[in-house]
Amino acid sequence: MTEQLTDDIDQGRFELYRDGDLIGWLYYTHLHPNRYALQHTEVEPSHQHQGVGDVLIQRVLDEIRSREGTITAICPFVVGYLSRTTAYADLVDTRHPGYSDRAAAEAALTETRG
Repeated sequence: MTEQLTDDIDQGRFELYRDGDLIGWLYYTHLHPNRYALQHTEVEPSHQHQGVGDVLIQRVLDEIRSREGTITAICPFVVGYLSRTTAYADLVDTRHPGYSDRAAAEAALTETRG
């Protein structure tokens, strides 16, 4: 099994491919100087509940780290992932961290769709 993360700049999303098939993606907004607002994560229905979301987020965060970027966590799934580990705490933008917990992120999302 081979996995590849690509950055589709035109669509504003990181895409995770497994054996050539697109299995998940994470939408972002690239802000200056080098901050990524992580907006929304999706996993193909046939790959849900298999840990793909966590793998996708980990790969995206590793990529952003390699670019010496920071993140603003808006997506509830990303916020939940970050709450379970301190491995990426250094990537969170101190001035614009995003949501502190998944419940707050989900509430904001519900309010926006309201």
